[in-house]
Amino acid sequence: MPENNRTIFHMDMDAFFASVEQLDFPEYRGKPVIVGADPQQGRGRGVVSAASYEAREYRVHSALPISQAYRRCPHGIFVKPRMERYAEMSRKIMAIMYDISPAIEPLSIDEAFLDVTGSLRLLGEAVPLAKKLKERVKCETGLIASVGVAPNKFLAKIASDLEKPDGLVIVEPGHEAEFLAPLPIKRMWGIGPKTIPIFEKHGIKTIGQIAATVPNELVKWLGKNGMGFWQLAHGIDTRSVETGSTVKSVSKEFTFAEDTADCELLEKIIFELAEDVGRSLRKKNLQVRTVQLKIRLSDFSTFTRRKTFSSFFDSATMIREAALLLFRQFDSLGQKTRLIGVGVSQFKTIAGEQMSLFEESGPVKNPADDLIELIENRFGRGKLQKAALISPKNYFFPATSSDD
Repeated sequence: MPENNRTIFHMDMDAFFASVEQLDFPEYRGKPVIVGADPQQGRGRGVVSAASYEAREYRVHSALPISQAYRRCPHGIFVKPRMERYAEMSRKIMAIMYDISPAIEPLSIDEAFLDVTGSLRLLGEAVPLAKKLKERVKCETGLIASVGVAPNKFLAKIASDLEKPDGLVIVEPGHEAEFLAPLPIKRMWGIGPKTIPIFEKHGIKTIGQIAATVPNELVKWLGKNGMGFWQLAHGIDTRSVETGSTVKSVSKEFTFAEDTADCELLEKIIFELAEDVGRSLRKKNLQVRTVQLKIRLSDFSTFTRRKTFSSFFDSATMIREAALLLFRQFDSLGQKTRLIGVGVSQFKTIAGEQMSLFEESGPVKNPADDLIELIENRFGRGKLQKAALISPKNYFFPATSSDD
């Protein structure tokens, strides 16, 4: 094996949300299932959250606008996401992984890295162990997973995606470059719409061609990222599986039924999104330093703006004020807004935070946040609201959320 003698699994559930729907509703099996927003006969807003493999035959995929999904597959079965059910299945799957190795790095609700290096001494060789993992998931949940086995994370993730669904791909130590060489450059992390034309301009279409390029040339074309691409093309990835907090960001989004330029409405939506984000943080006992504002305009162009603070906090008021400041500084160039979102990142758990001996004050708190949360916990959400959220208009607020 290469330098750290590691064996890494990357397990990825196949069409997870759609597969859970087909599991729970047998009448959906073998049919194109599309999880996401209401298509409204092709007039709907929002995007596809997941698509079954039957739906993918019609070029329907996650993040595709739901209106386009309807046009491509009008006979598909469109269902709303059931996040509590998906989370329940995810917990079962993660528990199976933890039976194999304690060194797990969840990437999302349906995929994770496992460092099984230490487990092999007790549980046997890597390939039989990967097969056992897949079999247990299928037997105990009824769902199908694909697994990549490799000496590092980069290779394992590529491997898990190559033979979906129900794939098992092994990258043998010492054959990393050979495995990567014929693959198209789009398989590499960090290579997307902006970098592909640069590579193609120089006649590079495969990972093997990147590996064969002089590193200084790559740096000349791509800056400091050039050396990183050269290392990945040779199968070099020294990152370890991180077993810390699985939450990397918390965000709430709202897609408007009609594009809007109403700044008062937009700011009220930002206010409500910030309240929801703050509520999520307090439930998880998390504090943050960075607030993010996401704006998608009517032409689908999407922008993200961030503000980072010097100390950690969980105050919805601070989240709201930062998001509003970012919104007021944003120039939409006369376009209407289609979607708006508020998110936070750079976490620290409250229990794990060590306060500075010379800090003048602790994390910013708003007593109103605690009072509202206390009343909601006892009497239900919506019993008490901040005055700024009260409006003569009754806006329906189906915000989507993400805890990554």
